[in-house]
Amino acid sequence: MVDMIVVGAGAAGLVSAITTARTGHTVLLLEQNNKIGKKILVSGNGKCNIDNKYISTNRFHGQNPHFIQEVLEGQGFDIVKKFFTSIGLELIEGKEGKMFPMSLQASSVVELLEYEAKRAGVEIICDCAVTSFSKEDDTFIVETSQGNKRCKKLLLASGSPAAPQLGGSNSGYAFATKMGHSLIPRHPSLVQLCSDETWVNACAGVKVAGVAQLYANGDYITEKKGDLLFTNYGISGLAVLDLSREVSTRLANYDYCELNLDLMPELSKEKLTNLLLGRIDEGSEKPIEIWLHGVINKKLISIILEQSKCKAKQENDLNRKEVSKLVYTIKNLKLSINDTKGFKGAEVATGGVNTTEINPQTMESKLVPNLYFAGEILDVDGDRGGFNFHFAWVSGIRAGDNF
Repeated sequence: MVDMIVVGAGAAGLVSAITTARTGHTVLLLEQNNKIGKKILVSGNGKCNIDNKYISTNRFHGQNPHFIQEVLEGQGFDIVKKFFTSIGLELIEGKEGKMFPMSLQASSVVELLEYEAKRAGVEIICDCAVTSFSKEDDTFIVETSQGNKRCKKLLLASGSPAAPQLGGSNSGYAFATKMGHSLIPRHPSLVQLCSDETWVNACAGVKVAGVAQLYANGDYITEKKGDLLFTNYGISGLAVLDLSREVSTRLANYDYCELNLDLMPELSKEKLTNLLLGRIDEGSEKPIEIWLHGVINKKLISIILEQSKCKAKQENDLNRKEVSKLVYTIKNLKLSINDTKGFKGAEVATGGVNTTEINPQTMESKLVPNLYFAGEILDVDGDRGGFNFHFAWVSGIRAGDNF
């Protein structure tokens, strides 16, 4: 029997296993995949956006903000940097405070974590799916595809249903509820959005730097700035991923969701109007579609003309009224959203184990002594930019430090 079994060799599981083993305790790390850290390996397009230098509680979400605040208190970026320095990984800063391994290779992160885990004495077993567990007196009995394992303490770091192709599943939630824990509903987040409007297919591949405003049932909700990438199923891009948590939650409540897309946020309404008016050659019979080629991606022109209800057919038909219609549409292109790409397309999931039932100082269950939780299995998710990793590292370190 070992001192602790950690279920899930992702970010939180690896860090907690290392932290626990460093104190001299025996640790068994179980991973259902054929290798550890699969989500780490694909993060940041293979570069691994490992953390963010500017940690703030408002970059994290969940139904119990007080829990998030307590977990993060005194656990900023410096704590994570100290841990990774201790295993030999140097970090560099990118845009918006994003931190990366100096090698710009996610594989460096996984390989150094694996080496340190084994050096500290952690036993890692891959292709080992946990099917059930129970508690008898002070001992946990963990049933796996490779036989039963026993431990004094058990840490569930089995993640969320996001990215099932990388091993994401609901298994940890089933174990948590079996032990009496309640769950907050899970929804995809940091995910692409779908639309049943046919015009997006014709615009597939177009990418612009813009602003996306979210409206639900006609009411303005929020907006994000960044890349907008039109696809054959709807829309993606950084601004869309940043909005997706709110969209996913609203869609789950059967709200009607619509995006207002500003395709030229760097130009005010007045500046764009003056730009277009200044381009008009009153004697020109140039078709309006060709005239707009000099301003905006040609794949977007037909939908802009349709939504604007511009009556001008050629350049010499344009006047301030018709130009105003075009300007409004360019800065308010409407796209209804009817779905997301689901957990398969999601980087993370909202919801999870109810954090009112977890001690934020130790990550131990308030319901079951010696049962711990860390990482995405909990009802905490972060913004894009390294914040989800930060919570995984910090919650893992807290669990390991409080063995």
